[in-house]
Amino acid sequence: MRIISYNTNGIRAAIKKGFIDWLKTNPADIICIQETKATKGDIDIKPLQDLGFEVYWFAAQKKGYSGVAVFTKIKPNNVVYGTQIEQSDFEGRVIQLNFKDVTLINAYFPSGTSGDERQNYKYQWLDEMFDYLQNLRKKNKKIILTGDYNIAHTEIDIHDPKGNKNSSGFLPEERAWLTKFLHNGWIDSFRYKNPDTIGAYTWWSQRFPSVRLQNKGWRIDYICVTENLKNNIVSAAILPEVKHSDHCPIYLELSL
Repeated sequence: MRIISYNTNGIRAAIKKGFIDWLKTNPADIICIQETKATKGDIDIKPLQDLGFEVYWFAAQKKGYSGVAVFTKIKPNNVVYGTQIEQSDFEGRVIQLNFKDVTLINAYFPSGTSGDERQNYKYQWLDEMFDYLQNLRKKNKKIILTGDYNIAHTEIDIHDPKGNKNSSGFLPEERAWLTKFLHNGWIDSFRYKNPDTIGAYTWWSQRFPSVRLQNKGWRIDYICVTENLKNNIVSAAILPEVKHSDHCPIYLELSL
C-alpha cells in the first residue's frame, strides 16, 4: 500500500499547476488531499477516474474553505465522512476509509495562525481528535492517520526554532499534544525511517518566495501509524521537488 498525503492549498489551483500530470507518474495507490477548498462538483473528476482512482470527498459547508478528499486505486470496504463532532464536520476536516483490517484517516488539523479564537479551537479540536481516535482504536486496531497536522513537533522539524517559539504550530502546548499522541502507541513514519534527518520540511511560507528556495520550512505534515503497523513500514519520504502548493507531498509505503 503506497500512500501520499498532500495539502494542496486548493485542489483547483493545484490542477492548474500540473497536479493531474504528476498523478500520471503513479506516485501512489492512495492520495490523501487536505485543504481542497472545493466540493466534488467543482472539479472534473473524470481525469482521476481515467487513472484508476475512486474519488471520495468531504467538503466544508463554507465555500472555498478547508475540506479533505481521498483518491484511491484500492477499493475500500467502507467510507465514513466526518467524526460526528459538529464543528469539525462543518469544516470538512476528517474522512475515513476502511480497507479490510486497516483503517485510513485523512485529517486536516485546524490552524491557529489567524488569532486567539482559532488557536483555542485548535486546542479543542486536538483534544476531541485524541478522544475520537482512542474510541476508534477499541474496535479498529490498525490505523493510519495522514494529514496536515499543523504542528512542527521538535526543533529538528523547523528551520528557526528559537525565532518561532511563540508561533502557532510550534507552541509548547501543541508540541506537547503531539508528544502525548506519539507516546500513546503511534509511530511518526518519517522519523521512524529518518530519525536524524535535518532540513526535511513539508511547508514553506508563501509570504516570502525565497523561503522555499532557501529551504526555510516546517515539517507539519505527517503519516502516523499505530504501533502494530511499525514493522510493516517499508519506506517513508518527503517529496519537496513536487510543487503545486505551499506544502509538498509526503509518502509512506506499507507492506500488508
